[in-house]
Amino acid sequence: MKVITQREFRNQSAAVMDAVEAGETYHITRNGTEVAELRPLSKRRQPTTEELMAQARLLPRIDAAAMRQEADEFFGTEDRIVGDDDPFERA
Repeated sequence: MKVITQREFRNQSAAVMDAVEAGETYHITRNGTEVAELRPLSKRRQPTTEELMAQARLLPRIDAAAMRQEADEFFGTEDRIVGDDDPFERA
């Protein structure tokens, strides 16, 4: 970890950012007091398709009829426009 002043950061920002991108961490001071830490972001690993599918299998099942009934009780049915492509009618 390196400590630099606000002025040094301003004047050498391109070099500092290159160093951060390479993995270096900086503490930035203002009037002798550390006020910020500049560090690289951690690289987030993308989950695989298999991992996503395994997580999806753990989700609870949805009862479409119960969900429709609950929505009708909460919102009412008078303004609902239902056509041939009503997803709740297919269930």
